[in-house]
Amino acid sequence: MNYIQTEIEGVWLIEPKVFIDERGYFMEAFKQEEFKANIGNINFIQDNESKSSFGVLRGLHYQKNEFSQAKLVRVIKGEVFDVAVDLRQSSPTFGKYVGVLLSEDNKRQFFIPRGFAHGFVVLSKEAIFTYKVDNTYAPQAEASIMYNDKTLNIDWPLAESEMILSQKDRQGVAFKDAVYFK
Repeated sequence: MNYIQTEIEGVWLIEPKVFIDERGYFMEAFKQEEFKANIGNINFIQDNESKSSFGVLRGLHYQKNEFSQAKLVRVIKGEVFDVAVDLRQSSPTFGKYVGVLLSEDNKRQFFIPRGFAHGFVVLSKEAIFTYKVDNTYAPQAEASIMYNDKTLNIDWPLAESEMILSQKDRQGVAFKDAVYFK
């Protein structure tokens, strides 16, 4: 696998080696020792999966305080634009974001450490999105920042008129009102 450090420290793009022949393809999606050697010792405890239609925007989600989660995300069907927003107050990139295209074709993975908000928008007819997390879901610690916050100024590749959001995501807070990480 090729581990690529993004412009935000701790956020990584991972490109697996894909072996293709007339039967299809094979790849190793996760190797704990290799991940540990390149990124660190993260104890993933749960795998999650979602299916979404074109235009669905999920995010910008995070869990507060000790309930924060590191995530290793990828797309197994379709294509999404995936975003990680730095909520670490002591970071030189506090309030900045990294956005990447993840698809069934490029097979890239995106590692997002604790202390970040995360979201994605579906660019294909549908997308199946899967991710590992290192902490359990805690509904009492759930938080959401508005996807279109002017401070963050995320350059989403879809017009707002094409986006489909849940009621919960429509009620996210402004970045200035978010709970940050120390």
